[in-house]
Amino acid sequence: MSSDAKKVIAVFGATGQQGGGVVRALTARGDFIVRALTRNPGKYDGPADEVAEADLDRPETLAEALTDAYGVFLVTNYWQEGVDELQQATAAIDAAKAAGVEHFVWSTLPNAEAISDGKYKLPQFSGKAKIDPIVGKAGFKHHSFVVPPAYYQNFSGQFGPQPQQDGSLGWTLPLDPTVRCFHLGDIGELGDIVAGAFAHPEKAGDGAYLPLVGDFLSFNDMLETLRQQGHEFSFNQVPRDVFAGFFPGADALVENMAYYEDCTYLGPDPQEDAIALANAVAGRTPTCFADWARDNFRIAPPKQH
Repeated sequence: MSSDAKKVIAVFGATGQQGGGVVRALTARGDFIVRALTRNPGKYDGPADEVAEADLDRPETLAEALTDAYGVFLVTNYWQEGVDELQQATAAIDAAKAAGVEHFVWSTLPNAEAISDGKYKLPQFSGKAKIDPIVGKAGFKHHSFVVPPAYYQNFSGQFGPQPQQDGSLGWTLPLDPTVRCFHLGDIGELGDIVAGAFAHPEKAGDGAYLPLVGDFLSFNDMLETLRQQGHEFSFNQVPRDVFAGFFPGADALVENMAYYEDCTYLGPDPQEDAIALANAVAGRTPTCFADWARDNFRIAPPKQH
């Protein structure tokens, strides 16, 4: 395919973990012109073919950024201070429709509120899921939903093992470590699924859900894997009400852990067909936890609460 014939894919969040992985995967395929969208284009130093200013909190910046784009990848950051994900996503969807975008890929999460019949809210999950029908009703020729996992990276780095009262390194959590409930993956590999969805709209462009799952494990499974690789970590299960008083915001982590334990990360449906489709369009099987940990697991300085 000549450069002139290539279609443009515009990638929001191009400097973040998800968007950055999408840019890398798309440029590696070479099938598209990749346009990185960022609030500070002058500071962008990634591998994209083009870079454009786009600020989801300033909708007036979006029309030019999406000009001539065939596809758009959108991710929003719940953890950004003051963010309104619904407002941001709606602005991007409206701008993409106005620009004539044909394929819209939205990074979503399971609707924990619906899955648990209202028992668990998890706004960082359910808030994204409630945007799904807006994407579906927008009328794009193709649309796809990619579903990030619990990041392997979250179990290393600053959210990794911490010093315990007995002098060991490990985790203290309000979670039964024997329950298989974590759908896990290397977030850097989400881009392979996104790139595959854009390359194969006939397979994944009809509203397909495409979860990235490299492993499905219990916490004990992860501890045993790390033990076999030479790490010795402890685990201390504490009651949910006790953990909730440990530090500001601990109650939200309790809610997360309780949802995982009761429903699993993706919910009670094993989603085998969706995972198989995601792997098929990506053209690869995601890295398992053992292989990722062997190459990447690091212990960061203790986190301060």
